[in-house]
Amino acid sequence: MSFNVTFHLSYKFRLLLLFTLCLTVVGWATSNYFVGAIQEIAKAKDLMASLNKGVVLGEKGTVTEEASVKKANLNNCSSVSPHLKGQNKLVFKPDLTLEEVQAENPKVHRGRYHPEECRALQRVAILIPHRHREKHLLYLLQHLHPFLQRQQLEYGIYVIHQAGSKKFNRAKLLNVGYLEALKDEIWDCFIFHDVDLVPENDLNLYKCEDQPRHLVVGRNSTGYRLRYSGYFGGVTALSREQFFKG
Repeated sequence: MSFNVTFHLSYKFRLLLLFTLCLTVVGWATSNYFVGAIQEIAKAKDLMASLNKGVVLGEKGTVTEEASVKKANLNNCSSVSPHLKGQNKLVFKPDLTLEEVQAENPKVHRGRYHPEECRALQRVAILIPHRHREKHLLYLLQHLHPFLQRQQLEYGIYVIHQAGSKKFNRAKLLNVGYLEALKDEIWDCFIFHDVDLVPENDLNLYKCEDQPRHLVVGRNSTGYRLRYSGYFGGVTALSREQFFKG
C-alpha cells in the first residue's frame, strides 16, 4: 500500500513537471513570436511614416484644380521625349537617405508628378511590392523618379508593404496596389515593378501599348539575359483593360 501511494505521487509529480516544462517552452516561443511581430510592425510603421513624409513627397492631396486647368491648356507631349539620355551609368550611394531622394525631386508631391511643359500622353501608376528591402527601395526611387520625368510621364509611385512573417505574396500586393491606385486616379497604365530592378536606359519607355509589355530584357546578375525563355516578370506594363482581362 505504501509503495503504491509513493509511485502514484511520483507519477503525478512527473506529469506536473512535464506540464510546467511545456508551458515554459510555449511561453518562450510565443513571447519571441510576438516580440518579432511587434518589431516588424514598428519597422513597417516607420517605413510608411517616412514614405508619407518623403517619397510620397509634398503636402497632402493630389493634383489641385488649378493645376488640372493648367494641364488642360497645354499641348500634348511628343511621343518621344527630347530629354532622353539613353544608357545611364548607375551609382548607388551606400548611405543614401530618404531625405536626399526628396531633395533631388522637388517637383514630386506625394509620389505624384506631371510634366509642366506639356500634357503627358499617359498617366502611369508604378506599383512596387515591398518587404525587408529598404535600401533597394531607396536606390530604385532615386533612379526611377528622374528616369520617369525624362520620359515626360504623368506618374504616381505606390509602395505596397507587406508586414508580418508570412510568405511574401507579390501577386496579392500588386492586386491591392492596383485597387488602391485607382482610388486616386483613373490611370491609363500600370507598371508592376520589383523593388530590386533599377532601369538603366530611359529609351525603355515605361508606358503601355496594345499588348502587355515586358520591360525587363535582362539584368546584370544574369549577364543581361532573360532567366529563361518566355520569362515575363520583374517589370511589366499593363493597361487597365489588359489587367482586367488577365
